[in-house]
Amino acid sequence: MDVLGFHDAMNKTLASCFVFLVMAFGAGSLAFGATVSEPIPLWPKGAPDEKGEIGKEHDTTTASGRPVAGKRVIRLGNVSKPTITVYRPSKHKADGAAVVVCPGGGYSILAMDLEGTEICQWFNSIGVTAVLLKYRVPMRPGDDKHILPLQDAQRALGLVRFHAADWNLDPKRIGVLGFSAGGHLMAHLCNNFDKREYEPVDDADQASCRPDFALGIYPAYVVLKDQKTTLAPELQVTANTPPTFLVQAENDAVGVEGSLAYYLALKNAKVPAEMHLYAAGGHGYGLRKSGDPVSSWPKRAEEWLRGMKLLEKKNP
Repeated sequence: MDVLGFHDAMNKTLASCFVFLVMAFGAGSLAFGATVSEPIPLWPKGAPDEKGEIGKEHDTTTASGRPVAGKRVIRLGNVSKPTITVYRPSKHKADGAAVVVCPGGGYSILAMDLEGTEICQWFNSIGVTAVLLKYRVPMRPGDDKHILPLQDAQRALGLVRFHAADWNLDPKRIGVLGFSAGGHLMAHLCNNFDKREYEPVDDADQASCRPDFALGIYPAYVVLKDQKTTLAPELQVTANTPPTFLVQAENDAVGVEGSLAYYLALKNAKVPAEMHLYAAGGHGYGLRKSGDPVSSWPKRAEEWLRGMKLLEKKNP
């Protein structure tokens, strides 16, 4: 083969690889140098209190499933084998911070792309390592306090901190973000980290599972159904609750009372907090663009993270 023929063959091969990557991961995941790990099982011997009798894990979205911003949403159901997947930014951009991402879905399903992979890719774009948590859904009978997802979140946060040195992370800049039900899981973790809700399984459970910071995007289930100004009893905010950033829209069907009540509790406990309340935007938009000002929330979140000095590279 001559030189020109060789270059033509190489160009066709690279083009084919590019098309494959776009089809497999989506164009947003192709930030230069960014990498995505294989899913990592959270529990080496199976999740605690898990009976595995809920059927096969699968995408529950049908042809009639509501799209968001004109795009289909993956609604993953029947999760009994929780995992984390690590999205690393390029080495030149990585700043050492990390965030465990908790998708929402009413504790029934997980919106794995809308509130998972897409936010992980966005975090990579600002230098943050994102860890996508696939926690157990749907809610099991009798688990009205959502202890099983909390077990998964505690395990995930501790596991990330345990591997901080291996993954080039700052163990003092590991946070959590949650959407909707994942926003409740975020708050649950932020106020229940002193004691694991399961028996320790290995050395990773000796690492603290307290997030260093938190972001709640249209959080749900934060207040009582019949007393919308009263926080759910599992959310006992104290001075040790992590600094928190909150976003909600006034016309959110979930209601803004949860975010407002949580913000006031943080303020009263003298925990650094910032809340953005938009006039319109509804619920379940992720970071997909719409005509509503709420679409600007990722920029506000980045500004908050930078203002809190959470995105500054630290000297080793």
